[in-house]
Amino acid sequence: MITLKNVTLRRSAKVLLDSASVTLNPGEKVGLVGRNGAGKSTLFALFNGALHEDAGDFFMPAQWRMAQVAQEMPETDQSATDFVIAGDTALIAAEAEVRAAEASNDGERMAHAYTALHDAGAHDAQARAQALILGLGFKTTEVDRPVNSFSGGWRMRLQLARALMCPSDLLLLDEPTNHLDLDALVWLETWLKRYEGTLIVISHDREFLDAVTSVTLHIENGKLTRYGGNYSAFEELRAQQLELQQCAYERQQEKIAHLTKFITRFKAKATKARQAQSRVKALERMEKLAPVLASADFTFEFGEPANLPNPMLAMNEASFGYPPPPDAPAGTPPTVIVRNVSKSVTAGQRIGILGANGQGKSTLVKTIARVLAPLGGTVTEGKGLNIGYFAQQELDVLEPLDTPLEHMVRLAKNGLPAGQSGREQDLRTFLGSFNFVGDMVKQPVGTMSGGEKARLVLCMIVWQRPNLLLLDEPTNHLDLATREALSVALNEFEGTVMLVSHDRSLLRSVCDEFWLVSRGGVAPFDGDLDDYQQYLLDEAKRVREEVRASTRSAREAAEPIPAPQTARRPAVNVKALKRDLGKLEQRMLELQTRKHALEASLSAATSPQEIGTIGTDLQQLDAELAENEDRWLAISEQIETEENGTA
Repeated sequence: MITLKNVTLRRSAKVLLDSASVTLNPGEKVGLVGRNGAGKSTLFALFNGALHEDAGDFFMPAQWRMAQVAQEMPETDQSATDFVIAGDTALIAAEAEVRAAEASNDGERMAHAYTALHDAGAHDAQARAQALILGLGFKTTEVDRPVNSFSGGWRMRLQLARALMCPSDLLLLDEPTNHLDLDALVWLETWLKRYEGTLIVISHDREFLDAVTSVTLHIENGKLTRYGGNYSAFEELRAQQLELQQCAYERQQEKIAHLTKFITRFKAKATKARQAQSRVKALERMEKLAPVLASADFTFEFGEPANLPNPMLAMNEASFGYPPPPDAPAGTPPTVIVRNVSKSVTAGQRIGILGANGQGKSTLVKTIARVLAPLGGTVTEGKGLNIGYFAQQELDVLEPLDTPLEHMVRLAKNGLPAGQSGREQDLRTFLGSFNFVGDMVKQPVGTMSGGEKARLVLCMIVWQRPNLLLLDEPTNHLDLATREALSVALNEFEGTVMLVSHDRSLLRSVCDEFWLVSRGGVAPFDGDLDDYQQYLLDEAKRVREEVRASTRSAREAAEPIPAPQTARRPAVNVKALKRDLGKLEQRMLELQTRKHALEASLSAATSPQEIGTIGTDLQQLDAELAENEDRWLAISEQIETEENGTA
């Protein structure tokens, strides 16, 4: 278990933990929560050994293996699959030992090395790595692409996959959902529920915390408080505690006032002097309770739109996608992602846009936001349409070298919305309402945190007083308090909202209808978010089965026993497939018999050379067995498909 006993932790002169104590048991899934700057990342640094306690005692089992997501952006030409496999430290160590053993010609060492390599899962390492990569939203065509060919957000997904690939007893995850779509988030939740080690996760996604954690560790004012239950249970218990603390404080204040009044009134009277003195001592002994100091949560609101065109916009047989790149050969066609969309957006609608990764949600939003032009059909805007657009990548709408004030001045020069002032002091005041105060208004945006950039984009949108909000993953860098403020503001907004988000709490509270972007089209989704999660799991299963079938078909094409090929149904000879299946079964039986015999001889072998030879033979047998089992399964599936299709 992990124990902290009266631990003090400092960062420079700042005390972040002050005589904090807590115990975390093996196998627990813990949500670490607290305000920004409270010390969550510092506590992680204690767990991973980057910091040591300044006072008190910290203990974690020395034999525990730890995994966490590296925060630096990976720069490598390795393929995505090889990069993730390299996260399996046990496998990498076993492979290194095999190379060293083979170079030493030590048979006994070789035998142990081959056994360790098998135990480390060498035979299925590629499959495990690619399952993680695909689960986190990559396409099947991307598993062999170089890491450097991906954008920053996708490289961080690979870092997450690499951490999950690493065998561990303790897994530390700091905001793992920031770069994920909802489909990847649902997959990650499922994976973490199966994780058998101790998990400690920092997240600002309440539904993710509720789904994954069973213990909540709250850090506040240098203290750690452990709560049994997920984040929602923590919120409820915390509210009850604060209420009780405030009541106790008020009762104590009444008692102090009563004692003080008695002392003041009777301390000069001889007959009451002893009683007055006893009350003075009672006051001195009393442990003073602190009042509940309400934190100044961030709040904001959208102004009333100047007008509400109805419909806001109309799409007729519209197609969305990307034009060919500038360096493409002449005649290169555009890339169409979503086609034949005929839908209207009316005043007051609250639309949640759903869809698996890569289906075109952001493409749809970018086209409505005028960032992209439609590739076909028409998108007709209502008169007076005023769009407020929150891009998934904040720097798509921000200039990294400009300051918040310069962004606001530029907006003012482009035209003043009704009720807004373009005076610099008024712009500074408006920025201050979004916590950009003092020198922050002159700080280059490129040096700001993700949360500060997100707040600036929200500030700019609110100032423009839009009547249509297009929000593409607005919560990626927002803490829980700001997410709550956004939810409240959106619910009070009188215009139309179109929202893409992996924050299910925000979707549930804001949206009253959903559009599903899937398989090149847009359609209403009849169901709630729980239904959608099941849809995502079913879709992921379907994609995995397609990938598995296509991979096996490609491999079996080069094998002596033909694998089922993509062909028209009449050309498939089911009898021939069944003959091939019988041959495979016979071969697998022979391999299993040889394997059992080798395992028996291994236990009786005495010569190091003999042990090494047997170990090599076993490794080759396991690899051939795995290939034959894959081929057997592929042919069985093909036979079942053909027989069902002709029944």
